[in-house]
Amino acid sequence: MIRIIYGIHTIQAILKRNPQRFLDIYLLKNHKNHRLHQLIQQLDKNGIVIKIASRQWMDKKTDGAVHQGIIARVYTTEIQFQENDLLVILAQQTTPLLLILDGVIDPHNLGACLRCADAAGVHAVIVPKKRTAPLNATAQKVASGAAETVPLIRVTNLARTLRLLKMHNLWIIGTDNEVDHDLYQSKLTKPLALIMGGENKGMRSLTRKYCDEIISIPMAGTVFSLNVSVAAGICLFEAVRQRNRK
Repeated sequence: MIRIIYGIHTIQAILKRNPQRFLDIYLLKNHKNHRLHQLIQQLDKNGIVIKIASRQWMDKKTDGAVHQGIIARVYTTEIQFQENDLLVILAQQTTPLLLILDGVIDPHNLGACLRCADAAGVHAVIVPKKRTAPLNATAQKVASGAAETVPLIRVTNLARTLRLLKMHNLWIIGTDNEVDHDLYQSKLTKPLALIMGGENKGMRSLTRKYCDEIISIPMAGTVFSLNVSVAAGICLFEAVRQRNRK
């Protein structure tokens, strides 16, 4: 199967890890982006075909998204992770850190959460198969290469997965902006799965039942809540900070 991707970071990530996936590259005619020159040199060294395309054609192929003047057609050979793969990931880590997205339906937010997860060293991101954004070209572009590095595990039954995590002694922390117990009062150094709710309704009630702890991010201004990827980044890097101080 062939997929269209775009954006400098996304293409660099595939070029670094598996350049054989490229079918061809489309470059914007008369581009003035100096960052593309270095990338083109790397693509040339790998013998990847580069074609010139108009902005109108590229905008149409990406539905008007910010493609940064470069589009690629790639073979979709990435591994599809399943719930059972969690057992392998957990066995490889002494203090696992997982991110669970419960109902994140915007591809931009999915990509941004993957990018945060990669930066924080998250071992896997878990999402339900239903009510979740697809890992499409938009999500991959926003992820800036993280879609190639962070295992994204789609599970049929999130409640069953949470039970599995509990059986393996992970502490389940949910997030809700209406609770008094805040992020900085929580101990995040233990084996941990952090749950971020969807853009509109937050965590589902069934998901909430499996949480060992529910935290909020203290807000000092007038806004009521944060974008899910921003909130995920704040929580994950507080976990990183605490773990580095152990």
